[in-house]
Formats: sequence, structure tokens, C-alpha cells
Amino acid sequence: QVQLVESGGGLVQAGGSLRLSCAASGRTASTYAMGWFRQAPGKEREFVTAITWNGGSTYYADSVKGRFTISRDNAKITVYLQMNRLKPEDTAVYYCAATKVAGMLTRTAGYNYWGQGTQVTVSS
Repeated sequence: QVQLVESGGGLVQAGGSLRLSCAASGRTASTYAMGWFRQAPGKEREFVTAITWNGGSTYYADSVKGRFTISRDNAKITVYLQMNRLKPEDTAVYYCAATKVAGMLTRTAGYNYWGQGTQVTVSS
């Protein structure tokens, strides 16, 4: 069992930055691949970025490449999402997710555990 708690969301102007954190707990949480997804009002939840359990591989949606960076600190069992050059279309609830199986990291169906989400609002 893995529990995930996101933090760091808020209101920011376009062009600004935010860093989200996802703290994981559970005996084997550090061995899980982690991902970030987001869901805007009226839209489906979509993939943002993911990282393998040891940080060896990362994946990004085209819409965030070059602006967002995912990283993890396994000593703290925490995953970070650094978001730079934010745009109004980045506005959404951001969810952290964890999975033991790294085969479907860009799909919601690939994850077993989800956090409650944190709101990110980018004003124009």
C-alpha cells in the first residue's frame, strides 16, 4: 500500500514558476515509478510526466517538454515537478500517481495509487 500527498499548488501569473511535491509513504514506496497527471474542468485526466523508480528514465507530454522537470529523492520518498514558463492552459488539478509496473507510465490505467490532487491556476 502506498499513500501519496501532493503539495505546492497555487495561483501564479503566466510565465511564472511553481514546484509541486508528492510525498509517498509505504514500506516499498521508493521502488515505485511515479507520474504526474492533470485534469482541467470538463476534460479528461491527462499525462504530464513520469519517472522510473531509480530516476533513470523520464517521460514528458509534448505540451510540457522543455518547461517542466520531474525529479525524485528516494531518501525522502518524494517526487517533484518543477514547472517553469507556465501558461494559462496549464491550469488544472495536478495528481501524483504511483505504480510498480513501468510498462504504461503515460496512461492513467498504468497506475495503482493516486493522491488527492493539488490545484494549479495560471492567470493571463
